[in-house]
Amino acid sequence: MEPSSYKLYHVHGCHSGDFFDNYFCNKPEMPFGHESLRYPMEKFHGAFSTGHFKGDILIDVSLGPAIHHLYSALGYFKNIILLRSSDHCILEVKKWQNSRTGAIDWSHTSALANEIAEKSDQCENKEILLRTAITQVVKFDPNQENLTDPLVLPQADCLVLGCSLEAISKDLEDFVKNLRKFSKLLKAGGNLLFYGVLNGTFFEVGGVRFHVVKYNESNLRTALSSEGFVVSHLEVTQRRAESNLCDFQSMVFCTAYKENTV
Repeated sequence: MEPSSYKLYHVHGCHSGDFFDNYFCNKPEMPFGHESLRYPMEKFHGAFSTGHFKGDILIDVSLGPAIHHLYSALGYFKNIILLRSSDHCILEVKKWQNSRTGAIDWSHTSALANEIAEKSDQCENKEILLRTAITQVVKFDPNQENLTDPLVLPQADCLVLGCSLEAISKDLEDFVKNLRKFSKLLKAGGNLLFYGVLNGTFFEVGGVRFHVVKYNESNLRTALSSEGFVVSHLEVTQRRAESNLCDFQSMVFCTAYKENTV
């Protein structure tokens, strides 16, 4: 399949249950246990546990129905706001949040969060606390200057971008433009936590391939610097998974703070 024929996630969307099954589920045959679950959860836990990332509002813009990386933010923010580009994804997240029948089962991730935090109990309590901490689940449109138009959100103390920027951007120029829009959601002096995949071109859900912008560490550093961010930490880790569902080569985790209004 030629890259030009790949779908755009925020335009065409996909079934969140299929997304979960491919990249987040607890089945032994799911190949991304490290890349999609343990690695980002460990990195976010390490960042939040320093106590440097805290405040009133955290805005999370992640790909698909993912919520598992946010357990470690509990206790550091009064309000967690989720931004998602798909109506179906928002529906699935709200089903989980309201403990409705047929909701996605994230219980294995709360158990993993306890393991990472070296706690042996309160798995169910973590989910309850996160459900309560999430105060809004809002649709965003990357084609709008105000991403959540007509809703105007308060600026956040912390912004999380989880594999979302590369999925909604058509090329590197669009990547920078979208980063600029997202940065407006963050207060000056606020912190960015970025988790993404390097040198990828697609990911697959339900037999459909979706476009991903191919970028490397240098591209990311340049984009962040151009939009007024100062990188405080950045690490790249090679992919372990053997799967044809996506073609990225490595994962990147980065923390930065917003120095200037560009």
